[in-house]
Amino acid sequence: MTVVRRAVPLLLAALFLWGSVGQAQAVGYRYWSFWERDGSKWIYATQGPSTARPGDGDVQGFRFAVSEDSADATRPRGTADFHSICAGTPAAAGKKRVALVIDFGTSSDAPSGESPPARRTACARVSPDATTAEALAAVAKPLRYDTNALLCAISGYPEKGCGEQVSAEKQGKAEKAEKKGDGKPKDSDHGPSVGLLAGAGVVVLLGAAALWQARRRA
Repeated sequence: MTVVRRAVPLLLAALFLWGSVGQAQAVGYRYWSFWERDGSKWIYATQGPSTARPGDGDVQGFRFAVSEDSADATRPRGTADFHSICAGTPAAAGKKRVALVIDFGTSSDAPSGESPPARRTACARVSPDATTAEALAAVAKPLRYDTNALLCAISGYPEKGCGEQVSAEKQGKAEKAEKKGDGKPKDSDHGPSVGLLAGAGVVVLLGAAALWQARRRA
């Protein structure tokens, strides 16, 4: 019994830290994330759509979702092949073609009272020096930006709001909406953040330390 009593405080401390980590990871923001296609995978864009200048044949993506940060951001769903998206848009002299994937997210990602449109793709044929924002405006108006040039809405969705903070409960619902019958996220392509993994490591180390100390003193 003495061994158990000595181990309990450290184990409780470990559980407390784990709970604190979970709470810290629970707050997110609702916004449009911007992605670039690199072969068969999505890469979070290092520039904003108003400064990025894609080349002819590039594939760009946008996803509306609740995310904590860029490491946690949810990727656009579905296939993203330039030739399939731009098959109906022939090349033209003095123009470039940019394939766009626009994923409006799930109903759990949506602001209260709004429903997300169906995911869509489009092929923008624009001038060679056009930015991604200009390509997007050519095929998905109206766009809405805030005073800091943050993209708030594509094709008028959402009607209001821009990067607002979302509660832990709302974020949890958005995660569940991504799952299917096998219990795995559906093409969300995002993993645990560094903070969550570090928290798990702390729990394991503290738990092991508690058992070692209890045995040494027994």
